[in-house]
Amino acid sequence: MSEYDYETLGLVAGLEIHQQLDTATKLFCACPTERREPEESVRSFSRYLHPTKSELGELDQAAVEESRVDREFEYLAFDTTCLVEEDDEPPHRIDDEAIDVTLQIADLLDMTAVDQAHVMRKIVVDGSNTSGFQRTALVGQDGQIETDEGPVGIEDLLLEEESAGRVAEFDGGVRYSLDRLGIPLVEIGTKPDIRSPDQARDAAERIGMLLRSTGSVKRGLGTIRQDVNVSIAEGARVEIKGVQALDQIDDIVRLEVGRQVELLDIADELADRDASVGNTQDVTDVFEDTDSGVIRSALDSGGRVTAVPLYGFDGLVGHEIQPDRRLGTELSDHAKRHGAGGIFHTDELPAYGVTGAEVTALRDAVDAGATDAVAIVADDPETADLAIDAVADRARTAIEGVPEETRDATQEGTTRYLRPLPGEARMYPETDVPPVELDPTEVETPELLTEKVERYQAEYDLDPGLAEQVAYGRRMPLFEEAVETGVGATFAAGVLEGTLTELRRDDVAVENLTDDHLLAVLELVEAGDLAKEGVDEVLATLAAGPDLTAEAAVEEAGLSGVSESEVREAVVEVVERNADQIAEEGMGAFSALMGECMGALRGKADGEIVSDVLREEIGKRT
Repeated sequence: MSEYDYETLGLVAGLEIHQQLDTATKLFCACPTERREPEESVRSFSRYLHPTKSELGELDQAAVEESRVDREFEYLAFDTTCLVEEDDEPPHRIDDEAIDVTLQIADLLDMTAVDQAHVMRKIVVDGSNTSGFQRTALVGQDGQIETDEGPVGIEDLLLEEESAGRVAEFDGGVRYSLDRLGIPLVEIGTKPDIRSPDQARDAAERIGMLLRSTGSVKRGLGTIRQDVNVSIAEGARVEIKGVQALDQIDDIVRLEVGRQVELLDIADELADRDASVGNTQDVTDVFEDTDSGVIRSALDSGGRVTAVPLYGFDGLVGHEIQPDRRLGTELSDHAKRHGAGGIFHTDELPAYGVTGAEVTALRDAVDAGATDAVAIVADDPETADLAIDAVADRARTAIEGVPEETRDATQEGTTRYLRPLPGEARMYPETDVPPVELDPTEVETPELLTEKVERYQAEYDLDPGLAEQVAYGRRMPLFEEAVETGVGATFAAGVLEGTLTELRRDDVAVENLTDDHLLAVLELVEAGDLAKEGVDEVLATLAAGPDLTAEAAVEEAGLSGVSESEVREAVVEVVERNADQIAEEGMGAFSALMGECMGALRGKADGEIVSDVLREEIGKRT
């Protein structure tokens, strides 16, 4: 897709960054924040959730639409799951550690902390919380970050509880895991100051760097999520949820701008055609003898085929609005929200077993002409009726232009319809948790990662690339601890950012290696009890047997240190075996023989000692 003139189009964008905090316990209970595997669950229970009115008696429309899909929500509980997580006990006081980290983040974002943090309830009925709402508290306001294209304001900073982890969908419901529910989470909302896709990415990267500078945020897939709000002058505000990769944000913004531009073009064309949407109706008779597998399966199961005529839509339902996504895909997304598998439409028919004769009969049945399109749904009667009504409603908004809505990001950088935009009626006070007095004066400002990079170069003489790898890497605290205990900085950095990467590529289970494992191995090398050349093998041994100590792994790998006399004995053997080469090349034979010596010693001796002995023995013979 070609680049747009974003200023002319009136692009306005903002970000919402959601980052899990790495605290010892959850936000409203004493349960640990470590993630668990679904197979570790010890029991499960189910709930059905329904929207409730706000304190003003209003219902949030996003919650209302979600509740129209009647689904069972199953929750996997663990040996650490408590009554708070199950919503069978009121929440405890808000976690002090989470408050401290959030105030630190507010300081880094140049924000003003509120005097008191009041916990609110935000209605959520998609099953991601056992209570039907998420607890959230405003902590800071009115901050700012710098980007290459100018400053971006920070609207607010919220501290809230993470949702349950979605595990799987099953017939009639969704399965969630409670290990994630309640992990402290900060939400950072920027002002709508972003004016280009590149600036959106720049802002997200800057905020991400500030968050990681605290040293108190979780790392890894799913621990940070970005939502992006995008609109253009003639379009509408669209909230795009669940962007997990920073390098996707600029593409997400570009493709959403393109989608809105294409939808506006479609709306203009529909206006020129005086387009309209007809009444939905049952057209099962048209497909009574169909050979289409999808339709045949629905009818044989007691279902029916419903249709809606789209007058003036011919050729536009199949119009591409994003890569591999068309207006028809948008209509299908709405049908799927009500349980249907999707839709067929005449811009793509005859196909999928539907014949040309059936298309003609379909057009006749709904009084559609050559300039019109028809969309159909084949499913059980209730689903077919709900789905075709949703298709009709989305087609009507296509005539108007771009609808305001919440969309879900895909791995390809495109988006799909998720639900309507939430309104103010989804929030109301949490009466079970008392307000928290905030004191930002006691907050210590952490060293920024950018500052760490500069310090590592100046203080430890690391090259710029390695310094950045270490500072931004997840083992940065371990690096600093190792250096503080006397381990050489370059050696520690090389092991943590180089050796571990190489072992992972060799399918070694480095995820089994704890910080204690790694620090112990580094200290063994520093103490002279393990040669640097043996680190790879010892770490691989520990990864395969994480219950071992570092010392035991050295023994098991057969890498216990050797004396200098044993080193000399091995070197002399290599030298004598290659006497002719030494006589001919002298010290020029050193490099080849050094590799042979290290191989003979199998990492049991430090390379510098072997090198000194080898040079000495070659010198004796030349």
